[in-house]
Amino acid sequence: MNDHIKTEINSDGLRYKSRATGSPFGPAGHAGAMMSCYKCGKHKPRSQGANRMLVGKPMFGCFDCYPAKAPAV
Repeated sequence: MNDHIKTEINSDGLRYKSRATGSPFGPAGHAGAMMSCYKCGKHKPRSQGANRMLVGKPMFGCFDCYPAKAPAV
């Protein structure tokens, strides 16, 4: 098992002796490829949501919280 390792800030400003590389949001992609929904707070790809106007500013809302509306015919 992993033993608890005490961390301390070194003189060079680094805290961790070793840390897993990468991002908790998956493999590196384009900047801004993931957005957090302003209602549920979950991080989703931009393709799974849309910008909605909230207090005069566009905010990202996922399709789970705001289902996509059918296009007008």
